[in-house]
Amino acid sequence: MHEDKSGLALIEFAFTAPFMLTVGLTGMETANLAVGHLQVSQVAMLVADNASRVRNSIDEADIREIFTGAHLTGSSIDFSPNARIILSNLEHNGETGSDEGQWIRWQRCYGGNTSYTSTYGNEGDGENDSSLSAGIGPVGKKISATPASAVNFVEVVYDYKPLISDRFFGNIVIRYESAFVARERNDHAMKNASNISASERWTCNRYAVIT
Repeated sequence: MHEDKSGLALIEFAFTAPFMLTVGLTGMETANLAVGHLQVSQVAMLVADNASRVRNSIDEADIREIFTGAHLTGSSIDFSPNARIILSNLEHNGETGSDEGQWIRWQRCYGGNTSYTSTYGNEGDGENDSSLSAGIGPVGKKISATPASAVNFVEVVYDYKPLISDRFFGNIVIRYESAFVARERNDHAMKNASNISASERWTCNRYAVIT
């Protein structure tokens, strides 16, 4: 008796194709998510490091250059419209006794994502009181500045944009933080030697992106 097996391969393919397709797409989405984490962590470290490398004093023009670097670093994951960078300059508040602590002298932000603000405080917090006496950062890992220094603390929050579909991992928010001590800078106040207008400064009430 002759058996017709001409359609066997097609039937096997029909059974296995959905499984193989799912595995392949899941692998691609996983790789894309890993790239997202890598890019966001690099942006956090880049911004904190570059802000701390500015010597002598820091200017509004320096902030634009720093955020331009972040924009270019995250371009492959459509970073700018979907993220928020909060750069805070943390210092000792110069007080003594019960009011001694840390304060956020200035704060600058970048990114079009309006859903996130700083987890740890806003510009001016702690200037005349001990509300930030332990510094800023996660519980058990707070960072503070010595009386003679300043710390550039960066928070980066990014709403992950899936390559294929959010059905694989759901809605994911990627968050990284980084901090560097300012190097060779005696004056930590924010300058504006370039006379950048108030509407063009990267203050935290602004949600524009660099184009």
